[in-house]
Amino acid sequence: MTVTVSEELFAPVGQDVELCYQTFGTPDDEPLLLVMGLGGPMIWWHTELCEQLAERGFYVVRYDNRDTGRSSRGQGKVTRGTLVRAFAGRPVHAPYSLLDMADDAYGLLDHLGLESAHVCGVSMGGMIAQTMAVERPERVRSLTSIMSTTGQRTVGWQHPSLLPNLLGRRPGRDAYIEASVRTWKLIGSPGYPEPEDRTRLEAGETYDRGVTASGTMRQMVAILTQPNRSPRLRALTVPTLVVHGLADKMVHVSGGRATAAAIPGAELLLIDGMGHDLPPALYETFATGIRRTANRAH
Repeated sequence: MTVTVSEELFAPVGQDVELCYQTFGTPDDEPLLLVMGLGGPMIWWHTELCEQLAERGFYVVRYDNRDTGRSSRGQGKVTRGTLVRAFAGRPVHAPYSLLDMADDAYGLLDHLGLESAHVCGVSMGGMIAQTMAVERPERVRSLTSIMSTTGQRTVGWQHPSLLPNLLGRRPGRDAYIEASVRTWKLIGSPGYPEPEDRTRLEAGETYDRGVTASGTMRQMVAILTQPNRSPRLRALTVPTLVVHGLADKMVHVSGGRATAAAIPGAELLLIDGMGHDLPPALYETFATGIRRTANRAH
């Protein structure tokens, strides 16, 4: 089966925000919006996975969040001190919120003429997808939340050893690639290790697409200042799949367990050996699970 892939396109979704996006499949199929995590451009939803999803009857839409890839850059400076205070739970000013990023996603659906879509998000993208579902459930046909959490601070915590690496400066392409290799060795899936040459290639592609340390810091503040969605998640009626790796150091598996426990009827899929990435060996598992969850919406 040959999957139709669009060129990269741009959608104005709000004041001073334009998102870069790309589609796989035919608009006659069921729309599936893919939302990426912290600092990740849409190409982190690998083409192979997007094609597998399109082959299962989805019109797949992947996009760069604001402050990533080819989408608009945000405004507002975030210092390391701001991040440390936010990490400690102290009040700080966030240039924008996860709700603002959810509004971006609604705007993209509007641009595409879609009243609703199946929504799948990973990590921060899962937080955005959950926010979309609790704020405007009529726009979310089904929800898949991968390696994410509810916003409750007592679950889904990050291993403290990761913070210095996340705050490290990465000037230049070579330094960014080396930092990426270190990061994925720390948080990747021990049961499904990625070859270092592939990590380097993808890091180079990410850098060439456009990276911004200040943008990633703005996204981090949005994550650290998010509300606890648990009470509102309990009111959801959309079919939901929660996927989490048992070896995730970036978002502890307690975040996935809490998400599934909060949403009535949610399916919880825990994967041994999976860390905080999307290993190609698990694409079939992800695609089948997303399709199974979407079928429950019929």
